[in-house]
Amino acid sequence: MRWDQLFDDLEAQLDAEERRDRDSEVADRTRRERANVELAARFVAALGASLRLRLVTGAEVQGELVDVGEDWLLVRLASGREAVIPAAVVTGVVGLPLRASSARTARRFGLGYALRGLSRDRAPVAVTDTSGHVVTGTIDVVGADFVDLAEHELGESRRTENVRSRQTVPFGAVVVVEAR
Repeated sequence: MRWDQLFDDLEAQLDAEERRDRDSEVADRTRRERANVELAARFVAALGASLRLRLVTGAEVQGELVDVGEDWLLVRLASGREAVIPAAVVTGVVGLPLRASSARTARRFGLGYALRGLSRDRAPVAVTDTSGHVVTGTIDVVGADFVDLAEHELGESRRTENVRSRQTVPFGAVVVVEAR
């Protein structure tokens, strides 16, 4: 009778040790898998969700995440307007899901390509830079790493007589490009 109890006790200890090893291995695999998840994949999983983004300027932008690109986000603001935000200027996010999406990936094109669409459409924009300065007008040229903006009032069309100046903004200084 004592042998049965001893063997039962040893069997229970072995089961407990195997369970601990298995739990430890699962936790280690989970940590390794999470270490490979990129922020873009979590943004893709948040498509359609309401997010609050804290930007390098200290400002916060809140809205529905509409699209995600290689290095940019498209957010529909509460005003109904849409804003392109370089991912590099985001310093914090509230509202991201815990898991990444494997069903879809971010668009393969970068910020320049997205801004060329605004330039092509001659859409009036408000560009906020890293200093918090806002320039309004129309994007004339999108280079490899800069935007040339014909500065004019948002209510005016982009005509020579309405253009106050032309300003070049490096991509590295762009925080928000809001289509008006």
